[in-house]
Amino acid sequence: MIDFRYHLVSLISVFLALAVGIALGAGPLKETIGDTLTGQVEQLRTEKDELRAQLEDANGGLDDARTYIDAAGERLLGGTLQDRRVAVVVLGAVEEDERTAIDDRLAQAGADVTAHATLTDAWFDPDLRSFRSQLASLLAEDVAEPPAADATLDEQLAQTLVDGLTGTDPASPDALTADAANILAILSEGDNPLISLADPVETGADAIVVVAVPSPPAEESTTPTPAADASLQEAQLAVLEAAQDGSEGAVLADGPRGEGALVDAVLADDALAAALTTVSDADRVSGQVNVPLALAARIGGKNGHYGTSDAETPIPPAVELAPVDRTPVVVDPETTGGTSADPTGEPTTEETSGAGG
Repeated sequence: MIDFRYHLVSLISVFLALAVGIALGAGPLKETIGDTLTGQVEQLRTEKDELRAQLEDANGGLDDARTYIDAAGERLLGGTLQDRRVAVVVLGAVEEDERTAIDDRLAQAGADVTAHATLTDAWFDPDLRSFRSQLASLLAEDVAEPPAADATLDEQLAQTLVDGLTGTDPASPDALTADAANILAILSEGDNPLISLADPVETGADAIVVVAVPSPPAEESTTPTPAADASLQEAQLAVLEAAQDGSEGAVLADGPRGEGALVDAVLADDALAAALTTVSDADRVSGQVNVPLALAARIGGKNGHYGTSDAETPIPPAVELAPVDRTPVVVDPETTGGTSADPTGEPTTEETSGAGG
């Protein structure tokens, strides 16, 4: 058994070592230790200053690139969507700056934004599924074509929304049809509106931009269950598919690539990737400029995925779209073969009626 004398010797040894260290540090080793520590501090300070300078140079280069792309945007976009009417559908909460920037790029391309529709939480809330089902049944008589027999509830609602945003009367191309106006009113009103409209919608759109909700950073993620996450993405993708099927063309504007990004969900499915056009990094000026270019390419029949990540192309191909013709067309019940007459009495065909919902 260890006795008290052993502990006493151990303590004396510790204090002796401490005393020797203090004596040497304050005496013959003082200058050496001080010089070493001072040199290390100076080296770290120099390295920090160099890294700060490199960071400032890199940020300056990025700022220059953003400035250049921003200034070149108007020249790149001018006339690419001339006189096209575009509805913007936002799939949830998106920063106002990003939404405004996309609007500005569409305007530079010559497009007119006819609607800003944002899906509310009620569109996705599983507790309101029965309510949404009743609403879809109520609106079924207002859609241009009945949904497919095997269409899911998400697909039915998405088709209904797109019909509301694109519904244009051929006889009055500048006005929304009564059915379309009724759809939008029902979807945006009541105790649990499924959408919110920034302004009254008066004109049907030719094409649609769908703006995705950026995925939150990993540290801010609420880690939804896989089932809930999959259900949300299915509902969002249904809107994008309906937008493409029910208009001249649609494009998804998403944020950065990564887990939870809607662009990644599209690219992970070969059928969706072949049918839908996407743009990533729409929170940056490069992605915002790409949105109208991608929409023009999609209207022109060219599908693609645009960005700087894997499986994406940096910039959409250039296309030249045919001018929009909005000559009023009134179907003449006494004629056959699809022939119609405009208000002046001149015969025309529905194929030459131009773009519209």
